[in-house]
Amino acid sequence: MASRLPENVTELLQAMVRIDTVNSALTGKAQAEAELVELLATFAGRWMLEIELLPVEGQAAQLLLTLRAGSDRPWILFDSHLDTVAVDHMTIDPFGAELRDGRVWGRGTCDTKGTGAAMLWAMHQYAQQSERPNNIALLFSVDEEVSMTGIQGFVRGDLPRLGWSPSMVIVGEPTEHVPVIAHNGCVRWELETIGNAAHSSTPWEGHSAINDMVKALAVLQREYIDTLDAEHDLTGRAVASVNLIRGGSAPNIIPEQCTCEVDRRVVPGEDQDAVLPTVAKLLDDLKAATEGFGYTQTLQVAHPPLLPESSEAVLPLIKDALTVNGLRKPAVGAPFATHAGYLARAGLPTLVLGPGSPYPAHTKDEWVSVDEIELGAKVYLSLMNCSI
Repeated sequence: MASRLPENVTELLQAMVRIDTVNSALTGKAQAEAELVELLATFAGRWMLEIELLPVEGQAAQLLLTLRAGSDRPWILFDSHLDTVAVDHMTIDPFGAELRDGRVWGRGTCDTKGTGAAMLWAMHQYAQQSERPNNIALLFSVDEEVSMTGIQGFVRGDLPRLGWSPSMVIVGEPTEHVPVIAHNGCVRWELETIGNAAHSSTPWEGHSAINDMVKALAVLQREYIDTLDAEHDLTGRAVASVNLIRGGSAPNIIPEQCTCEVDRRVVPGEDQDAVLPTVAKLLDDLKAATEGFGYTQTLQVAHPPLLPESSEAVLPLIKDALTVNGLRKPAVGAPFATHAGYLARAGLPTLVLGPGSPYPAHTKDEWVSVDEIELGAKVYLSLMNCSI
């Protein structure tokens, strides 16, 4: 555990990247973010910030840092997740945090320890000001990359008891300082077909779950995926895809089970609760017409979209903060899902904004520009000083 305080935002980012926080669901390591939470709490305590650990069932605790300027001042909430995707097949040291060619290299530099470092450094600088127009909260959240259980727990359990409600929420993701005011939601589920095992020399004595899955996927593609036509001006088209499939136990056994995982991107305005029932109706029709066909569907995640009206009240403040720092960026939409969907659904004025390009995220040689991280800290500090 590092004991020396970082002297700038780059050193802070390097300290964060050197700690492995690959999501627990991808590695089996329990509480993957706990060591980094401890480090950041140490830094925050020495910078005289208020610290609260927020338990999350089955995960590491989340870290909430606050700086109170006065009971009559508005609250601004910043959020950045600590977990990362896996490091398999990376061509650089994923936890080396090497500083080279004006970049910091390693897993999470871009997505999204870079935004977290910039937010915390800005908060540290804000704490040293004699005038502070706003109360500031920074949530270092967990489990964003897989199930978003951390932000769901915060919205459902922690936010109602805090005694304050944010007037503005900034979700940190690498957007090149472009305000993302809308994004798609995500519904992901497992489809399973059920057969009967038998020896492959007597296949008529069994029933192949793989054969049934072939039929189910043909229906899913032809009558559902290919018919999706919903669109949104900012986030694009509704799409769905089958991205994982598993089945069988041996080459000489008729498979009794086959599963696949389906990913559906829901545009703002669509009813995400209707996704699984719509697919079930198609599969029920197939079941009625196919002897021995059986299936189950199990919902894995259902992350809500971010609607553009969620940020209408605060977008002018964002643009002012960008302009002060020499940035003029048009508001855009995005096809992916973020924590912003949950925060906005809770009635909070929310958008997504952060330093760094999204393109190096999750790559074999992930990196972020030092210039971008330094500028990000300045933009976030400007937002902390805005007049709400």
